[in-house]
Amino acid sequence: MQTLNLTIVLIGNSLQRVAVGASGVLVGLYLAQLANRGSAIGAGLVGIVGAVSFGAELVSATPMGIASDAVAPRALMTGGSLLGAFATQLFGMTGLVGIFFMSRGIEGIGAAAVAPPLLAHLTDVTDHKPGLRAKVMSYFELSLLAGLALGGVLAGELWRWLGPRAFGAVALVYVVSAVLLFAGAVGSRSHGREQAISGFRRALRHPSLQRLAPVWLCVNTIVGLWLGPTFIFLLTHRSQTSQFLDGAFVDHSDRVGWVLLGYSIIFGIGVTAWSFILPHISLQRALHVTLLAMLVVCGEFLLINHLGSGIARWIVGVVTALTIMIESGFTPAALSLLAGAIGAQAGRGAAMGIYSVLLSVGAIVGSLIAAVLGRRFAVDGLIYGTLAMAIVALLFVQRLDSTTEISIAERA
Repeated sequence: MQTLNLTIVLIGNSLQRVAVGASGVLVGLYLAQLANRGSAIGAGLVGIVGAVSFGAELVSATPMGIASDAVAPRALMTGGSLLGAFATQLFGMTGLVGIFFMSRGIEGIGAAAVAPPLLAHLTDVTDHKPGLRAKVMSYFELSLLAGLALGGVLAGELWRWLGPRAFGAVALVYVVSAVLLFAGAVGSRSHGREQAISGFRRALRHPSLQRLAPVWLCVNTIVGLWLGPTFIFLLTHRSQTSQFLDGAFVDHSDRVGWVLLGYSIIFGIGVTAWSFILPHISLQRALHVTLLAMLVVCGEFLLINHLGSGIARWIVGVVTALTIMIESGFTPAALSLLAGAIGAQAGRGAAMGIYSVLLSVGAIVGSLIAAVLGRRFAVDGLIYGTLAMAIVALLFVQRLDSTTEISIAERA
């Protein structure tokens, strides 16, 4: 029964992330349509509207994590998805700028009400079951990939068939997600308000969180480097350099979405493989291996970007895909390490809220770094930034002393 409930919860989270990804794409398509019809909407307003959701999620993540210690995570997760449904439907019903901002803000709060409480619930359910925890955290990472892989594709198809009514369809996906989260999270526990506050303070002082925080920040900065708008722009603009990836899709911008889908599939295969490997190795060793793989991927991308032979690029590309599968194990290993250290007690939600904050901050910092390095060095700049962040992350991993290392194999 527990396995079934976990499966339902993770499917619900996958649908929620798909809805988040689809909603973001629909916002861009809808605003572009309004602009084409004469509304006073420009790229600057679109960028600000896009940032509102991320900002709201960033500000709300830690409070929602603390709240999941005070009340049952089930209620927060379900309410978060329903908020997302309301906000998405609201956006497509108006042309008022004020409503746009309110809608995106509500959707960001809804997203924050799902991730930290869900991680807190998964920590509870897998307490004293480190092997199961490693697999569950890997599948949680896969649910995040679903948003990247399927959200954009779903939004494009819904918009093509339904136009602005696509917002209603995505809202329905949110509702289905809420139902699954409610059904699967039965039995989720709370610790009370006083325990939640004391647990938050304990989480802030916890050595594992303090030592993992800078590593997470570096890795999430790398995510922001590549998944922000800069890389997409570099792939599709008219290039002034000799780099292969710079302007590679200038005449085929529609293929960029399929590139992201392909990357998600490769990454997802790697995460799935790690779900079977992590229960049998030290988590700290897994962090070392995945970060070293990131360094190798940087070298491989440099080769792809500068090789003149198409056949050579394909060969290096296949090897790069395998290396990406290796680096994909970082997040499930780090989450398993933190969940095992915090345990099923007050403070686990707060710790996961802090993790979500670091994810958002890293994505923002990565986007800013990509803007600077991409302007100066094009795609090579993103590779240089990734290399630097991976090296810094490796240095911080060295600080994880043996007392914070949790070997799932030994505790299973």
